[in-house]
Amino acid sequence: MDITNKSGKPLSVPLPGGKKLFLGPGKTGQVSPKVLARPAIAALIESGDLVTSGDGKKRKDRGDSSGGGSGRTSGHKGTGAMRQSGDR
Repeated sequence: MDITNKSGKPLSVPLPGGKKLFLGPGKTGQVSPKVLARPAIAALIESGDLVTSGDGKKRKDRGDSSGGGSGRTSGHKGTGAMRQSGDR
């Protein structure tokens, strides 16, 4: 399930096992549906600071609306020129 921080301040959402999910204002994170039943999270949802959405499935689209690949590069910006080494 997706949860979205609708408050104007960063939130620290308590998770099982002593873990925390840090959400900035307007940011979205994913949690399991059973986490939503926890009293601390239920209180944040009732106050309107957190909003739930989604059905628990992973999102296929990661922001690349071009539809052509992952958009990741190695960070190397080659010029196409060959480097020469050795004796000339």
